[in-house]
Amino acid sequence: MKEDSLANKAYTELRKKILSNQVVSGTRLKEDIWATRLDVNRMAIREALTRLLGEQLVVLGEKGGFFVKSLVAADIQQIRELREILELGAIRLAIQKIDDQHIDELERICDDFTSMIQRGYFGGACEADVKFHETLIDSADNEKLRNLYQSGNIPLFHQKLGQTQTHMDDYELTDMEHRQILKALKEKDLKLAEETLTRHLIRGEVSSLDLD
Repeated sequence: MKEDSLANKAYTELRKKILSNQVVSGTRLKEDIWATRLDVNRMAIREALTRLLGEQLVVLGEKGGFFVKSLVAADIQQIRELREILELGAIRLAIQKIDDQHIDELERICDDFTSMIQRGYFGGACEADVKFHETLIDSADNEKLRNLYQSGNIPLFHQKLGQTQTHMDDYELTDMEHRQILKALKEKDLKLAEETLTRHLIRGEVSSLDLD
């Protein structure tokens, strides 16, 4: 595989794991370890980490090395606000534009999420959660919105601040809310879709801040 392809593979995999909180805030990303895990060379990992640094998903440590960026309470609130603006906008467009292909894809993702949880594969469930929201954005069929969402590098809420969470303790609610949003899209029920998504995002923020 060419060097640029290896670097892109490393970037894609690391980005996915950071956004789905499989690699939690504050974790040091060691080049040799990730080169072995992803079956690429250290140069590819270094290029991927440099790219993630530019996207502010990782930071440099005081004594060197790359670390997953830590979030504070204000970050969590701003993430929820941004997601609410973009995803509610996407829902309003998707109600008018969504096609059978995106409906089928959202159903498949919901089923994948359920299957991953039942098998105890919580990392895979988090990836399915990210994919659900990305597909929701795709359903709006607006390239500018899609690009804005992707460039925002918006993480999930499944990590409580200051804690390593090895599983999702709210998976039943997450599953139910995803399926409720999908049902609303099928029935073109904008009010139900908006109310469910807003509740879903606020619950995620509260859970991350451990305020409940």
